[in-house]
Amino acid sequence: MIRRILSATALAMALLGVMPAWSADQKSKVTLVYEHVLPNVPGKSIKGVLVEYQPGGSSPAHSHPSSAFIYATILEGSVRSQVNDGPVMVYRAGESFSEMPGDRHGVSENASDTAPARLLAVFVVDTGETALTTPYGN
Repeated sequence: MIRRILSATALAMALLGVMPAWSADQKSKVTLVYEHVLPNVPGKSIKGVLVEYQPGGSSPAHSHPSSAFIYATILEGSVRSQVNDGPVMVYRAGESFSEMPGDRHGVSENASDTAPARLLAVFVVDTGETALTTPYGN
């Protein structure tokens, strides 16, 4: 059921033109697609972030705010991911993973060199947070 809702949401966003076009040199794109203050949790918001990877694309190593809990679902393709010092995992369309507040994301990339990949990351985060990722060195 959740997979159907997320897929329908992604399709609706595409049809409404929420997802910007790729530029020729981009390998990944991050788009804030949803933001809403949680009325029953003072100071917290839910934010949806669509991450798109071209074939072979990746995101730089990064961390998230210390207030952020993240639940990510792969919408298309497969994504290679490593959180903190855990194992490098490959998640396929329909699979999900979560990240705890303050986690480091050392690997985040398309697992394919021939097909695109997309994931929807849903953040529960302090409402005032505007930078959802901060790069860090390897």
